[in-house]
Amino acid sequence: MPAFPDRPTDDISSSLGPVAVGSAVSAVAKRLLDHFTSGEIAPGTRLPPERQLAASLGIGRSAVREALAALEILGVVDVRPGSGTYLRGSVSELLPETLSWGLMLGEPRTRELIEVRGQLEVFAAGLAATRMDDMARNRLRNHLTAMSEAGANRTKFIEADLKFHLELASATGNRVLSDLLQSIRSLLRIWVERGIHEDVDAQRAFEEHEAVYEAIMSGDPAAATTAMQHHMDTATERLNRTLTA
Repeated sequence: MPAFPDRPTDDISSSLGPVAVGSAVSAVAKRLLDHFTSGEIAPGTRLPPERQLAASLGIGRSAVREALAALEILGVVDVRPGSGTYLRGSVSELLPETLSWGLMLGEPRTRELIEVRGQLEVFAAGLAATRMDDMARNRLRNHLTAMSEAGANRTKFIEADLKFHLELASATGNRVLSDLLQSIRSLLRIWVERGIHEDVDAQRAFEEHEAVYEAIMSGDPAAATTAMQHHMDTATERLNRTLTA
């Protein structure tokens, strides 16, 4: 039972303490994760607004926003438009340990993580081709449409890209695989955003996702793995390019 089930947001933010000026988003996310999973905040608690968290941490709101976005993808918090951000009722037992090393990865380990992610995505695509039901297929199509309609809005494009891949992972019916991919993609989020900077990169990424979608719709696991392997090859090239930029 949390020690402070009804802690006001002022108490939550005041107990955070500042982080070093210029800290990376990963450091901010780590600080928030440690605080949110300390057991002192009850599941379902509404968290302080970005402005208040930023003031408590002594950093800009953009870093807090990106950190919360990563924690939302990982299932730590639930962002409800027009309402606020809430601590979820449950968090994967492996998640805190995964983030404790993952958020601190340097360039060599990040490259290794990109390599692992690629193979897991290919494996997931092959499984999803034979296990995805009609409702999941419709959602996958909606994510692809959202990518197409994002235009120059890279944030919307990246979000649709992420949801596309998570939909595939979920369709495998393999919870371990799904959780691993969700965690890895969150750790690589900032690099994915930087990798799709030019219009040509976004267009190429969309076409690759479209090929994966068509293969999934055909129910052919071999075609799905081939299409995803091609996508992962070019996506890996884009991610590695950002690491050396």
